[in-house]
Amino acid sequence: MTAWHDEFPQEPGLRYLNHAAVAPWPRRASQAVSAFAEQNLRVGARDYPQWLQVEQRLRARLTRLLNAPSTADVALVKNTSEALSFVAFGLDWRAGDQVVISDQEFPSNRVVWEALCPQGVEVIEVNLAGDDPEAALLAACTPRTRLLAISAVQYASGLRLDLVRLGAGCMQRGVLLCVDAIQQLGAQPFDVQASQCAFAMADGHKWMLGPEGLGVFYCRRDLREQLRLHEYGWHMLEDAGNYDRRDWQPAKTARRFECGSPNMLGAMALEASLALLEEVGLPQVETLIEQRIAQLHTGIAALPGARLLSPQESARRAGILTFSLAGRDNGQLFESLKQQQVICAQRGGGIRLSPHFYTPEGVIEETLGLLRQLA
Repeated sequence: MTAWHDEFPQEPGLRYLNHAAVAPWPRRASQAVSAFAEQNLRVGARDYPQWLQVEQRLRARLTRLLNAPSTADVALVKNTSEALSFVAFGLDWRAGDQVVISDQEFPSNRVVWEALCPQGVEVIEVNLAGDDPEAALLAACTPRTRLLAISAVQYASGLRLDLVRLGAGCMQRGVLLCVDAIQQLGAQPFDVQASQCAFAMADGHKWMLGPEGLGVFYCRRDLREQLRLHEYGWHMLEDAGNYDRRDWQPAKTARRFECGSPNMLGAMALEASLALLEEVGLPQVETLIEQRIAQLHTGIAALPGARLLSPQESARRAGILTFSLAGRDNGQLFESLKQQQVICAQRGGGIRLSPHFYTPEGVIEETLGLLRQLA
Protein backbone atom coordinates (compact mmCIF):
# COMPACT_ATOMS: atom_id res chain seq x y z
CA MET A 1 0.00 0.00 0.00
CA THR A 2 1.20 3.50 -0.81
CA ALA A 3 2.48 5.28 2.29
CA TRP A 4 0.00 7.82 3.59
CA HIS A 5 2.43 10.71 3.32
CA ASP A 6 2.91 9.84 -0.33
CA GLU A 7 -0.86 10.06 -0.82
CA PHE A 8 -0.92 13.62 0.56
CA PRO A 9 2.07 15.55 -0.82
CA GLN A 10 0.92 18.89 0.53
CA GLU A 11 2.99 22.05 0.24
CA PRO A 12 5.76 22.51 2.81
CA GLY A 13 4.53 24.64 5.69
CA LEU A 14 0.86 23.90 5.02
CA ARG A 15 -1.01 22.90 8.17
CA TYR A 16 -4.31 21.54 6.87
CA LEU A 17 -6.79 21.19 9.73
CA ASN A 18 -10.06 21.82 7.90
CA HIS A 19 -11.45 18.44 6.83
CA ALA A 20 -14.81 19.33 8.37
CA ALA A 21 -15.11 21.92 5.57
CA VAL A 22 -13.42 20.78 2.34
CA ALA A 23 -10.70 18.14 2.37
CA PRO A 24 -7.63 17.82 0.15
CA TRP A 25 -7.70 14.90 -2.25
CA PRO A 26 -5.29 12.00 -1.94
CA ARG A 27 -2.84 11.54 -4.79
CA ARG A 28 -4.78 8.63 -6.25
CA ALA A 29 -7.92 10.75 -6.65
CA SER A 30 -5.94 13.41 -8.51
CA GLN A 31 -4.39 10.75 -10.73
CA ALA A 32 -7.79 9.19 -11.45
CA VAL A 33 -9.19 12.54 -12.58
CA SER A 34 -6.09 13.28 -14.69
CA ALA A 35 -6.32 9.91 -16.40
CA PHE A 36 -10.04 10.42 -17.00
CA ALA A 37 -9.40 13.83 -18.55
CA GLU A 38 -6.68 12.43 -20.79
CA GLN A 39 -8.95 9.62 -21.90
CA ASN A 40 -11.70 12.10 -22.77
CA LEU A 41 -9.19 14.15 -24.72
CA ARG A 42 -7.92 11.24 -26.79
CA VAL A 43 -10.84 8.82 -27.26
CA GLY A 44 -13.90 10.54 -25.82
CA ALA A 45 -16.51 8.16 -24.43
CA ARG A 46 -15.33 5.14 -26.42
CA ASP A 47 -14.78 3.18 -23.21
CA TYR A 48 -17.97 4.24 -21.42
CA PRO A 49 -18.66 0.67 -20.21
CA GLN A 50 -15.42 0.88 -18.21
CA TRP A 51 -16.59 4.14 -16.65
CA LEU A 52 -19.75 2.38 -15.52
CA GLN A 53 -17.62 -0.25 -13.80
CA VAL A 54 -15.97 2.51 -11.75
CA GLU A 55 -19.41 3.86 -10.84
CA GLN A 56 -20.48 0.37 -9.77
CA ARG A 57 -17.40 0.07 -7.55
CA LEU A 58 -18.23 3.46 -6.03
CA ARG A 59 -21.77 2.33 -5.19
CA ALA A 60 -20.39 -0.82 -3.60
CA ARG A 61 -17.88 1.14 -1.50
CA LEU A 62 -20.57 3.57 -0.33
CA THR A 63 -22.85 0.65 0.53
CA ARG A 64 -20.12 -0.85 2.71
CA LEU A 65 -19.31 2.52 4.26
CA LEU A 66 -22.95 2.94 5.31
CA ASN A 67 -23.45 -0.78 6.05
CA ALA A 68 -26.55 -0.54 3.87
CA PRO A 69 -28.26 -3.86 3.07
CA SER A 70 -27.72 -3.50 -0.68
CA THR A 71 -26.43 -1.18 -3.39
CA ALA A 72 -30.10 -0.88 -4.35
CA ASP A 73 -30.56 1.24 -1.21
CA VAL A 74 -27.97 3.84 -2.24
CA ALA A 75 -28.32 6.73 -4.68
CA LEU A 76 -25.60 9.02 -5.98
CA VAL A 77 -26.67 12.64 -5.48
CA LYS A 78 -25.23 16.11 -6.02
CA ASN A 79 -24.95 16.96 -2.33
CA THR A 80 -26.43 16.54 1.13
CA SER A 81 -28.95 19.34 0.58
CA GLU A 82 -30.41 17.62 -2.46
CA ALA A 83 -30.90 14.39 -0.53
CA LEU A 84 -32.49 16.23 2.40
CA SER A 85 -34.85 17.91 -0.07
CA PHE A 86 -35.81 14.50 -1.50
CA VAL A 87 -37.02 13.56 1.98
CA ALA A 88 -38.57 16.89 2.96
CA PHE A 89 -40.58 17.30 -0.24
CA GLY A 90 -41.16 13.61 -0.83
CA LEU A 91 -43.06 12.71 2.33
CA ASP A 92 -46.82 13.15 2.42
CA TRP A 93 -47.15 15.82 5.10
CA ARG A 94 -50.35 16.78 6.87
CA ALA A 95 -51.05 20.10 8.58
CA GLY A 96 -50.03 19.77 12.22
CA ASP A 97 -47.18 17.31 11.58
CA GLN A 98 -43.95 18.03 13.45
CA VAL A 99 -40.26 17.73 12.62
CA VAL A 100 -37.80 17.69 15.51
CA ILE A 101 -34.31 19.10 14.91
CA SER A 102 -31.54 20.45 17.14
CA ASP A 103 -30.48 24.05 17.73
CA GLN A 104 -26.97 23.31 16.40
CA GLU A 105 -27.77 22.18 12.87
CA PHE A 106 -25.97 23.40 9.76
CA PRO A 107 -28.42 25.49 7.67
CA SER A 108 -28.97 22.63 5.21
CA ASN A 109 -30.57 20.54 7.94
CA ARG A 110 -32.71 23.41 9.22
CA VAL A 111 -33.86 25.45 6.23
CA VAL A 112 -35.20 22.44 4.34
CA TRP A 113 -37.61 21.64 7.20
CA GLU A 114 -38.57 25.27 7.79
CA ALA A 115 -39.50 25.40 4.11
CA LEU A 116 -42.37 23.03 4.96
CA CYS A 117 -44.06 25.59 7.22
CA PRO A 118 -46.48 26.74 4.45
CA GLN A 119 -47.83 23.16 4.48
CA GLY A 120 -48.61 23.47 8.18
CA VAL A 121 -45.56 21.51 9.36
CA GLU A 122 -44.16 22.64 12.70
CA VAL A 123 -40.40 22.57 13.32
CA ILE A 124 -39.33 21.94 16.93
CA GLU A 125 -35.78 22.98 17.85
CA VAL A 126 -34.18 21.15 20.77
CA ASN A 127 -31.34 22.56 22.85
CA LEU A 128 -28.42 20.10 22.95
CA ALA A 129 -26.48 21.82 25.72
CA GLY A 130 -27.57 19.40 28.47
CA ASP A 131 -25.90 16.22 29.67
CA ASP A 132 -28.25 13.94 27.72
CA PRO A 133 -28.99 15.34 24.25
CA GLU A 134 -30.55 12.08 23.03
CA ALA A 135 -33.09 12.16 25.86
CA ALA A 136 -33.88 15.80 25.07
CA LEU A 137 -34.45 15.02 21.39
CA LEU A 138 -36.68 12.02 22.10
CA ALA A 139 -38.61 13.89 24.81
CA ALA A 140 -39.49 16.55 22.22
CA CYS A 141 -41.24 13.94 20.06
CA THR A 142 -45.01 13.98 20.43
CA PRO A 143 -47.76 11.90 18.78
CA ARG A 144 -47.69 14.51 15.98
CA THR A 145 -43.95 14.08 15.29
CA ARG A 146 -43.33 12.46 11.91
CA LEU A 147 -39.56 12.82 11.66
CA LEU A 148 -36.45 13.51 13.73
CA ALA A 149 -33.72 15.12 11.60
CA ILE A 150 -30.30 15.27 13.21
CA SER A 151 -26.63 15.48 12.28
CA ALA A 152 -24.58 12.51 13.43
CA VAL A 153 -21.89 15.02 14.44
CA GLN A 154 -22.64 18.70 14.93
CA TYR A 155 -20.60 20.78 12.49
CA ALA A 156 -19.58 23.56 14.90
CA SER A 157 -19.12 21.88 18.26
CA GLY A 158 -18.18 18.39 17.08
CA LEU A 159 -20.78 16.84 19.37
CA ARG A 160 -21.25 13.19 18.44
CA LEU A 161 -24.67 11.68 19.06
CA ASP A 162 -25.66 8.11 19.92
CA LEU A 163 -27.52 7.16 16.75
CA VAL A 164 -28.31 3.64 17.90
CA ARG A 165 -30.13 5.04 20.93
CA LEU A 166 -31.93 7.64 18.82
CA GLY A 167 -32.92 5.02 16.26
CA ALA A 168 -34.37 2.72 18.90
CA GLY A 169 -36.27 5.62 20.47
CA CYS A 170 -37.66 6.71 17.13
CA MET A 171 -38.80 3.18 16.27
CA GLN A 172 -40.62 2.94 19.60
CA ARG A 173 -42.41 6.22 18.86
CA GLY A 174 -43.16 5.57 15.20
CA VAL A 175 -40.91 8.47 14.16
CA LEU A 176 -38.68 8.44 11.08
CA LEU A 177 -34.99 9.11 11.77
CA CYS A 178 -33.15 11.19 9.14
CA VAL A 179 -29.39 11.49 9.65
CA ASP A 180 -27.11 14.08 8.09
CA ALA A 181 -23.94 12.00 8.21
CA ILE A 182 -21.57 14.42 6.51
CA GLN A 183 -19.39 14.99 9.60
CA GLN A 184 -19.06 11.29 10.42
CA LEU A 185 -19.04 9.28 7.21
CA GLY A 186 -15.42 8.56 6.33
CA ALA A 187 -14.12 9.56 9.76
CA GLN A 188 -15.85 7.04 12.03
CA PRO A 189 -17.80 3.84 11.40
CA PHE A 190 -21.41 4.51 10.45
CA ASP A 191 -24.18 1.92 10.34
CA VAL A 192 -27.64 2.62 8.93
CA GLN A 193 -28.88 -0.78 10.04
CA ALA A 194 -27.71 -0.50 13.65
CA SER A 195 -29.21 2.99 13.92
CA GLN A 196 -32.44 1.87 12.21
CA CYS A 197 -32.48 5.20 10.39
CA ALA A 198 -34.97 5.81 7.61
CA PHE A 199 -32.68 8.11 5.63
CA ALA A 200 -29.01 9.11 5.68
CA MET A 201 -27.02 11.40 3.44
CA ALA A 202 -23.55 12.92 3.08
CA ASP A 203 -21.34 14.81 0.67
CA GLY A 204 -18.05 13.30 -0.44
CA HIS A 205 -15.87 16.39 -0.04
CA LYS A 206 -15.19 16.26 3.70
CA TRP A 207 -14.09 13.12 5.53
CA MET A 208 -14.46 10.94 2.44
CA LEU A 209 -11.66 13.01 0.83
CA GLY A 210 -13.52 13.41 -2.45
CA PRO A 211 -14.65 16.29 -4.67
CA GLU A 212 -17.58 18.62 -4.20
CA GLY A 213 -20.66 17.86 -6.27
CA LEU A 214 -21.08 14.16 -5.45
CA GLY A 215 -22.66 12.58 -2.40
CA VAL A 216 -24.70 9.62 -1.23
CA PHE A 217 -28.33 9.16 -0.21
CA TYR A 218 -29.50 6.09 1.70
CA CYS A 219 -33.23 5.42 1.71
CA ARG A 220 -34.61 2.46 3.63
CA ARG A 221 -36.15 -0.05 1.26
CA ASP A 222 -39.69 0.11 2.67
CA LEU A 223 -39.73 3.90 2.26
CA ARG A 224 -38.42 4.26 -1.30
CA GLU A 225 -41.80 4.28 -3.00
CA GLN A 226 -43.33 6.44 -0.27
CA LEU A 227 -41.18 9.43 -1.25
CA ARG A 228 -42.98 11.44 -3.93
CA LEU A 229 -40.59 12.19 -6.80
CA HIS A 230 -40.03 15.73 -8.08
CA GLU A 231 -37.19 15.10 -10.54
CA TYR A 232 -37.64 13.00 -13.65
CA GLY A 233 -35.40 11.94 -16.51
CA TRP A 234 -33.97 9.06 -18.46
CA HIS A 235 -31.61 7.78 -15.78
CA MET A 236 -34.22 7.20 -13.06
CA LEU A 237 -36.35 4.85 -15.16
CA GLU A 238 -36.60 1.14 -14.49
CA ASP A 239 -35.73 0.37 -18.12
CA ALA A 240 -33.22 3.20 -18.43
CA GLY A 241 -31.40 1.86 -21.48
CA ASN A 242 -34.48 1.48 -23.67
CA TYR A 243 -34.83 4.98 -25.14
CA ASP A 244 -37.68 4.06 -27.49
CA ARG A 245 -39.98 2.71 -24.82
CA ARG A 246 -43.04 4.92 -24.36
CA ASP A 247 -44.47 3.47 -21.15
CA TRP A 248 -42.24 3.88 -18.12
CA GLN A 249 -41.98 3.65 -14.38
CA PRO A 250 -39.37 4.84 -11.84
CA ALA A 251 -36.61 2.42 -11.00
CA LYS A 252 -37.39 0.07 -8.14
CA THR A 253 -33.98 0.79 -6.60
CA ALA A 254 -32.65 4.03 -5.16
CA ARG A 255 -31.63 4.96 -8.71
CA ARG A 256 -35.16 6.40 -8.87
CA PHE A 257 -33.62 9.49 -7.19
CA GLU A 258 -31.01 9.96 -9.95
CA CYS A 259 -32.87 11.80 -12.70
CA GLY A 260 -30.15 12.38 -15.29
CA SER A 261 -26.60 11.77 -16.41
CA PRO A 262 -24.18 10.85 -13.61
CA ASN A 263 -21.26 12.95 -12.39
CA MET A 264 -18.72 10.56 -13.86
CA LEU A 265 -15.78 12.91 -13.25
CA GLY A 266 -16.64 13.09 -9.56
CA ALA A 267 -17.15 9.33 -9.43
CA MET A 268 -13.60 8.75 -10.63
CA ALA A 269 -12.19 10.84 -7.79
CA LEU A 270 -14.48 9.66 -4.99
CA GLU A 271 -14.07 5.99 -5.86
CA ALA A 272 -10.30 6.38 -5.62
CA SER A 273 -10.51 8.22 -2.30
CA LEU A 274 -12.80 5.61 -0.78
CA ALA A 275 -10.43 2.88 -1.95
CA LEU A 276 -7.77 4.50 0.24
CA LEU A 277 -10.09 4.68 3.25
CA GLU A 278 -10.96 1.00 2.80
CA GLU A 279 -7.30 0.06 2.61
CA VAL A 280 -6.59 1.87 5.87
CA GLY A 281 -9.82 0.59 7.44
CA LEU A 282 -12.44 2.70 9.18
CA PRO A 283 -11.58 1.43 12.68
CA GLN A 284 -7.98 2.53 12.19
CA VAL A 285 -9.07 5.82 10.61
CA GLU A 286 -11.22 6.47 13.68
CA THR A 287 -8.37 5.60 16.07
CA LEU A 288 -5.89 7.86 14.28
CA ILE A 289 -8.34 10.77 14.26
CA GLU A 290 -9.03 10.24 17.96
CA GLN A 291 -5.29 10.38 18.68
CA ARG A 292 -4.94 13.67 16.81
CA ILE A 293 -7.97 15.21 18.51
CA ALA A 294 -6.61 14.11 21.90
CA GLN A 295 -3.26 15.71 21.03
CA LEU A 296 -5.00 18.98 20.17
CA HIS A 297 -7.26 18.75 23.22
CA THR A 298 -4.33 18.32 25.62
CA GLY A 299 -2.27 21.07 24.02
CA ILE A 300 -5.06 23.65 23.78
CA ALA A 301 -6.38 22.93 27.28
CA ALA A 302 -2.94 23.92 28.61
CA LEU A 303 -3.02 27.35 26.92
CA PRO A 304 -3.70 30.35 29.17
CA GLY A 305 -7.28 31.55 28.69
CA ALA A 306 -8.26 28.61 26.49
CA ARG A 307 -11.91 27.57 26.42
CA LEU A 308 -12.76 24.24 24.81
CA LEU A 309 -16.13 24.43 23.04
CA SER A 310 -16.17 20.79 21.92
CA PRO A 311 -17.11 17.80 24.09
CA GLN A 312 -14.39 16.53 26.39
CA GLU A 313 -15.81 13.00 26.83
CA SER A 314 -14.20 10.59 24.36
CA ALA A 315 -17.57 8.99 23.48
CA ARG A 316 -18.85 12.40 22.38
CA ARG A 317 -15.81 13.38 20.32
CA ALA A 318 -15.51 13.26 16.57
CA GLY A 319 -12.92 14.81 14.24
CA ILE A 320 -13.70 18.37 15.33
CA LEU A 321 -12.20 20.49 18.11
CA THR A 322 -13.47 24.05 18.55
CA PHE A 323 -11.95 26.51 21.02
CA SER A 324 -11.54 30.17 21.86
CA LEU A 325 -8.87 32.16 23.72
CA ALA A 326 -9.78 34.71 26.37
CA GLY A 327 -8.98 38.24 25.26
CA ARG A 328 -8.50 37.23 21.63
CA ASP A 329 -11.02 38.12 18.94
CA ASN A 330 -11.91 35.00 16.97
CA GLY A 331 -11.70 36.83 13.66
CA GLN A 332 -8.23 38.14 14.41
CA LEU A 333 -7.08 34.78 15.71
CA PHE A 334 -8.38 33.10 12.57
CA GLU A 335 -6.51 35.59 10.35
CA SER A 336 -3.31 35.12 12.36
CA LEU A 337 -3.52 31.35 11.94
CA LYS A 338 -4.29 31.67 8.25
CA GLN A 339 -1.18 33.80 7.76
CA GLN A 340 0.81 30.93 9.24
CA GLN A 341 -0.84 28.49 6.80
CA VAL A 342 -2.99 26.88 9.47
CA ILE A 343 -6.08 26.01 7.43
CA CYS A 344 -9.04 26.00 9.82
CA ALA A 345 -12.46 27.63 10.19
CA GLN A 346 -14.42 30.06 12.35
CA ARG A 347 -17.38 28.13 13.71
CA GLY A 348 -19.53 27.94 16.81
CA GLY A 349 -18.09 30.98 18.57
CA GLY A 350 -14.49 29.88 18.18
CA ILE A 351 -11.83 28.36 15.94
CA ARG A 352 -12.56 24.90 14.55
CA LEU A 353 -9.73 22.45 13.88
CA SER A 354 -10.42 19.17 12.09
CA PRO A 355 -7.49 16.84 11.34
CA HIS A 356 -7.83 13.56 9.42
CA PHE A 357 -6.16 10.21 9.95
CA TYR A 358 -3.14 11.09 7.82
CA THR A 359 -2.46 14.50 9.40
CA PRO A 360 1.19 14.43 10.57
CA GLU A 361 1.61 14.77 14.32
CA GLY A 362 4.26 17.37 13.53
CA VAL A 363 1.61 19.59 11.93
CA ILE A 364 -0.42 19.47 15.12
CA GLU A 365 2.63 20.24 17.27
CA GLU A 366 3.53 23.19 15.03
CA THR A 367 -0.05 24.48 15.29
CA LEU A 368 0.02 24.17 19.08
CA GLY A 369 3.32 26.03 19.11
CA LEU A 370 1.81 28.88 17.10
CA LEU A 371 -1.19 28.98 19.44
CA ARG A 372 1.12 29.20 22.44
CA GLN A 373 2.74 32.25 20.88
CA LEU A 374 -0.62 33.84 20.05
CA ALA A 375 -2.03 33.12 23.52
